Amino acid sequence: MATTSRGRAQDRARVAGGQDHEVRYEARKEGVSKDEVKAAVKRVGNSRKKVEADLKD
Repeated sequence: MATTSRGRAQDRARVAGGQDHEVRYEARKEGVSKDEVKAAVKRVGNSRKKVEADLKD
């Protein structure tokens, strides 16, 4: 069985709003609160790029 990085790469491209460690990481990285990250995920979906763009506005 060949191993690929596809699963990991896809996972990194998303923010799991229900995973506290992911929300905490994104909040610290963007300098916002965990609640702001969760609200951004609800607004724009779980794409990391979209969440980060929304938090910068």
